[in-house]
Amino acid sequence: MKKRKLKEQIQSGELIIAPGIYDVVSALMADQMGFGALYVTGYGTVASYMGIPDAGIATYTDMLHRISRFAELTQTPIIADADTGYGGLLNVAHTVRGYEKAGVAAIQLEDQEFPKKCGHTPGRRVIAAEEMVKKIKVACDARASDDFLIVARTDARSSLGIDEAISRAQMYADAGADILFVESPETEEEMRKICGNIDKPVLANLVPGGKTPMLSASRLQEMGYAIAIHPVTGFLAAAQTLEKSYSELKISGNLDSSIDLYSFAKFNELIGFPAVWEFDKKYAE
Repeated sequence: MKKRKLKEQIQSGELIIAPGIYDVVSALMADQMGFGALYVTGYGTVASYMGIPDAGIATYTDMLHRISRFAELTQTPIIADADTGYGGLLNVAHTVRGYEKAGVAAIQLEDQEFPKKCGHTPGRRVIAAEEMVKKIKVACDARASDDFLIVARTDARSSLGIDEAISRAQMYADAGADILFVESPETEEEMRKICGNIDKPVLANLVPGGKTPMLSASRLQEMGYAIAIHPVTGFLAAAQTLEKSYSELKISGNLDSSIDLYSFAKFNELIGFPAVWEFDKKYAE
């Protein structure tokens, strides 16, 4: 059981900041930081697990395996990306049950055509809004508890405009979605318009180099956002450090003091070696 339900945090009115997690190390690291939630990024998870773009290739089974492990090892509520639900309405119901059983706090479903494309990238196309409404209704009926939240994402802004995106979000809210996610607004004015026209908690997606303005937590809360996810922070930071460290190693054959690495001792603690050493003391020695 999670320490504090995501639903209760949203009801408190305080903006929830959720860093992106993409592998077990990032999940363990973020879990100890005291965030209100963690966000399983499809982009990062698919990249770290399969080494390919987040373009609808990863399956329900691929994602469930990773998400289940994240949830098992952490105490912070998890919001997990489930793309389009991995198929038709029956698939959506199966996905919702699987994610809920895995122990995450919320599932994110989007209205893109299959195969989906990653947000903030070109060429995204959406299904009819009425089809997505059916998916949301199925998702709501499939969950075992109302504490398991449904996040409905629309990618309509990039191809059909902000008014259509807001109209869809309103329809998805009426269908039962608990949290609304209008992807890729391009100005602060659009972000305010989203919050001002949706009468349910709204999620903001902050991607450095993406289409949406990178705003402070205080600004987002003032606008009316309930959740701010930062899906790419972890893996972009890791990639930057890997490139710097490996490059230095290749050039000089060693790492000098300018490369600031995480402590080996702290990493041993992070992944649980002290428990192994205690076990050995008790039984193996």
